[in-house]
Amino acid sequence: MVTLTGNTFYLRALEPEDLEFIYRLENNEEIWEVSNTQTPYSRFLIRQYLENAHQDIFEAKQLRLAICKNGSFEALGLIDLFDFDAVNQRAGIGIIIQNPGDRSKGMGSEALGLLINYAFHKLQLHQLYANIDLGNVASISLFTNFGFQLAGVKKDWIKKDNIYHDEALYQLISQQ
Repeated sequence: MVTLTGNTFYLRALEPEDLEFIYRLENNEEIWEVSNTQTPYSRFLIRQYLENAHQDIFEAKQLRLAICKNGSFEALGLIDLFDFDAVNQRAGIGIIIQNPGDRSKGMGSEALGLLINYAFHKLQLHQLYANIDLGNVASISLFTNFGFQLAGVKKDWIKKDNIYHDEALYQLISQQ
């Protein structure tokens, strides 16, 4: 897969050199609720994952890309298509920017726009969806700015700190 390039950022396939970045990101307990992670990942497991990252989305049912600043190889975040369903032409989409100081600077917006375009025009998907905690105002704003619409709320869906929270389902349906 070639890179998907925007004005300031680009998306690229994961490489073996991303091991430490993914290790830090996947083991950051502050984002486990967003990534639905329950336990830490070892470098060994992440290395195995990266060794299989060459599988295409039709085989793996997932596409995970690194978000990088133009002119740099360093990954700043990840954006994913997951639960890829070729028959029904849909996939879930998620994004995480590692450093909180890098958030709200347009990186997520540019990355999301690039992946939406790729999903609808190259993969010929009919719809994308995102599962977002109702308290995650920044993500709700990001996705609704691209036309994602609230499709429903899953009550008591996420348990964190022994309290249940609602999760919203947002959908974007292709107009093609």
